[in-house]
Amino acid sequence: MQSLWRDSEAAQFDGDLELRVYTSRLLGRDKGLVLHGGGNTSVKIQERNLFGEPEEILYVKGSGWDLETIATAGFTPLRLPSVQRLATLEALPDTQMVNALAANKTLASAPAPSVEAILHAILPYRFVDHTHADAVVAITNTANGEARVREVYGDAVVIIPYVMPGFELARVCAERFRTEAGSQTMGMVLMNHGIFSFGDNAQQSYERMIALVDRAERYLAEHNAWDIARPPHSVKRGPMRDQIAVLRNKLSAVAQTPLIVASHLDDHSMAFILRRDLASIAQQGPATPDHVIRTKRWPLLGRDVDAYQRAYEDYFRQHAGNQKMLDAAPRVILDPELGLCAAGRSAKDAAVAAEIYQHTMDIIERAEVLGGYRSLPAAAMFAVEYWDLEQAKLKKAGKPLPFAGEIALVTGAASGIGTACVDALLTRGAAVIGLDIDDRIEILHQRADFLGIRCDVTSGAAIIDALEAGISAFGGLDMLILNAGVFPLSARIADLDDEQWQRAMRVNLDANLAMLRACYPLLKLAPKYGRVVVIGSKNVHAPGPGAAAYSASKAALNQLARVAALEWAGDGIRINIIH
Repeated sequence: MQSLWRDSEAAQFDGDLELRVYTSRLLGRDKGLVLHGGGNTSVKIQERNLFGEPEEILYVKGSGWDLETIATAGFTPLRLPSVQRLATLEALPDTQMVNALAANKTLASAPAPSVEAILHAILPYRFVDHTHADAVVAITNTANGEARVREVYGDAVVIIPYVMPGFELARVCAERFRTEAGSQTMGMVLMNHGIFSFGDNAQQSYERMIALVDRAERYLAEHNAWDIARPPHSVKRGPMRDQIAVLRNKLSAVAQTPLIVASHLDDHSMAFILRRDLASIAQQGPATPDHVIRTKRWPLLGRDVDAYQRAYEDYFRQHAGNQKMLDAAPRVILDPELGLCAAGRSAKDAAVAAEIYQHTMDIIERAEVLGGYRSLPAAAMFAVEYWDLEQAKLKKAGKPLPFAGEIALVTGAASGIGTACVDALLTRGAAVIGLDIDDRIEILHQRADFLGIRCDVTSGAAIIDALEAGISAFGGLDMLILNAGVFPLSARIADLDDEQWQRAMRVNLDANLAMLRACYPLLKLAPKYGRVVVIGSKNVHAPGPGAAAYSASKAALNQLARVAALEWAGDGIRINIIH
């Protein structure tokens, strides 16, 4: 691992807080260190209060901020002496801790501080960095992890056994650090959790993190556990869209809300899925407890969603107190045909679950080379999954948007009415597959919940290919907007040539028939029932001279939609026409 610090870049950041922002972004840029809101950083600064008196302030990462994109507003200022004093208490319930930290903010509008704020406060260094580095976790999550950590680091780090994040972890670290840290100490390893580094300035703390993680990577390389040899594999696949949609339907039923399901068939994922020991290595638990709220405790192997639901309900009953059970749908599915399928209530959530599990696969495989992967016991995972403070992070998103978890397909999506439909659907929370013959469709939106595909809708093969790609990306189809169309040059019937007529029929009528036919099996599986909107025309009811081909094709499309409404009503599929 190499330091990304650049003097020329650092010179653009003025003061300790801005340099804290700079090095936090450097950490967040490396997915081997930090994933999706994980990790936290802090800096201790002396400032003057309203009375002109000097005060020691702890600026710690605010809850909900991502290190990769954090700004100064993402750090919460807390009165340092008061926060340090909290660590001397024998006990501090979560609700009281949250209240005590909020009461010590010097800026009321600042975000809620990290749950590890007290831990940052008690460490006697100006800058503190914390990551969940893959290489370190691969070493800690083994049968003899602590011995291996000592082998890697000697007395350069203080080792802390796993303790649930929050007050108890801060209290244990305060005791251990006071008795075990020395002049040579540059970090702290939390078993089955992650690693801390610290220093007197931003560069020192950051580069100590890089150096410590680099030691772990070199250790793994020396033990042939860094670059994992994966045997070649070959899996023959036919069309998968219907099978993915069936899986999504089952998952959504268990979750009691529509879910996005993204399929990943990359070589890395498939090599892991096809391991002979998959059943034993993939069912122990995630690499760190933080991941459990994104991926659940274990993935579903295969497609028996009902069996997974029963197992999750048993897990809940064994460990629950007065908590209310979360939905029992898996968030990661490992299947030899469908690949790694990641589920979430949005395309972003599904992408986060997939990325976390892809890093988990690396950690598991490296730990296996070191003698065997070991996750934390189920009770420890349950405690974090149902921890009020973790659940609060998810609830901050607020009420779901109307189309959250649903997937729409829009034809003719690169301009005009089609683009307006795409924008409206995205605004309302849908994931959108946009089709158009115009190349611009592929760059219409650069975001996780939009997939633009160049597609000639008059080609049946192109439609099938587009549906395969779209359903692989999002999992199914809930809404279909038939918008693609052409308006030929004006020509009276006496002058209308066959090609003008046939082109209008191919695009405005035949292509929509083909699209309806291909989408019907998918719409039947929509969790909230399928919906179709046909973009018609006023010419159906009020045609004009010179528009015979357009008017006739749109009138025929109108009748096609009405027949579809009659035939598909039993499947709960609604058809609407907008003129």
